[in-house]
Amino acid sequence: MASLENLKSIIRDIPDFPKKGIVFKDITPLLNNPETFNASIDILADRYRGKKIDKVVGIEARGFIFGAALAYKLNAGFIPVRKPGKLPYKTYSMTYELEYGEDQLEIHQDAIKPGQKVLIADDLLATGGTVKATAELVGKLKADIVEIAFLIELTFLNGRDKLSDYKAFSLIQY
Repeated sequence: MASLENLKSIIRDIPDFPKKGIVFKDITPLLNNPETFNASIDILADRYRGKKIDKVVGIEARGFIFGAALAYKLNAGFIPVRKPGKLPYKTYSMTYELEYGEDQLEIHQDAIKPGQKVLIADDLLATGGTVKATAELVGKLKADIVEIAFLIELTFLNGRDKLSDYKAFSLIQY
């Protein structure tokens, strides 16, 4: 199995993407390599085995990759949280602030039953706004959020500050 250092080393930096001054953490080499992708999912799944997770919530879009794989490994259902207009049934929505403006996320109203144990999964914790909105949506459904899991956390952006009401875990930190 790949080590955490091996996982970290395969993630490449893309300078000035999506705009000048940003160093983008590109996880596609990790996803493209079966050993590192499987190891990242296995390490995360091992953390939640035995916690009786009922649902894994994945945040559009890369959170779907990790969330669906974790749901499979944990024998749990998978719930997508999407941008407006992408889910076909009745939804709850949450508007949240971005650096410049605002955005919105939605979840099906019947996705989670009250009291079900939920793991929220995403690829990256940056400023925390998207995942906080997701947690608030899950909260509207009266679920028990066991933890919020990330492959990567950019600690210098202090996203964890917005998640002080929740337990959070990141596999790799920068």
